[in-house]
Amino acid sequence: MTAEEWQTIWLTTWVSALSVLLILPPGVAVAWLLARKEWPGKSLVETFVALPLVLPPVATGLILLKLLGRRGPIGGWLHESFHVDIVFTWKAVLIALGVMSFPLLVRSLRTAIEEVPVRLEGIARTLGASPWRVFWTITLPLARRGLAAGVVLAFARALGEFGATIMVAGFIQGETSTISLVIYQHVQTGHDHEAMKLLVVAVIMAFIALWISETLSRRRRAP
Repeated sequence: MTAEEWQTIWLTTWVSALSVLLILPPGVAVAWLLARKEWPGKSLVETFVALPLVLPPVATGLILLKLLGRRGPIGGWLHESFHVDIVFTWKAVLIALGVMSFPLLVRSLRTAIEEVPVRLEGIARTLGASPWRVFWTITLPLARRGLAAGVVLAFARALGEFGATIMVAGFIQGETSTISLVIYQHVQTGHDHEAMKLLVVAVIMAFIALWISETLSRRRRAP
């Protein structure tokens, strides 16, 4: 492995991990709301959250590009107000990975929260516990395996993201060059041997992440 290949692996790993950390708080909040609350328009929120799973990744990337570019509503405001650019930087990679991983985190954690007996939460409230304390001391601890499985699954999804990333971040060596993008670049330039080396690394990382996620899911479902 060359220094550039190790840099690619490191960049992909830490950006993927950071993207999961960033989506964790809103993911927990959305999963709890979908699992425990009913309100008008809930089905619309569920559909919107799951949309990245069914949209072509390049379509999601195009939406992000329009929103985060200098002429977009978010990117333009950030550029004018703070002189911060998102598109074609590592920050664009971070956002793309987070957006594509978010639905998997929410789905896994929502299922885990739904499996927590409402009776236990009710007993805690009758003993004077606040909703916030009930969540932190009962709901989340009992759903911890689902949370861990969702985190690992989201991380695995981030590791393999390609379509949205290349649209909103492009390919800049050392800046936005994730494993998927570098593999694509090597294949396009005829460097199949280099592409295969990174492919093996990607398969190993994804296999380990999925194995951990499935193991945690099975333990959660066990009586």
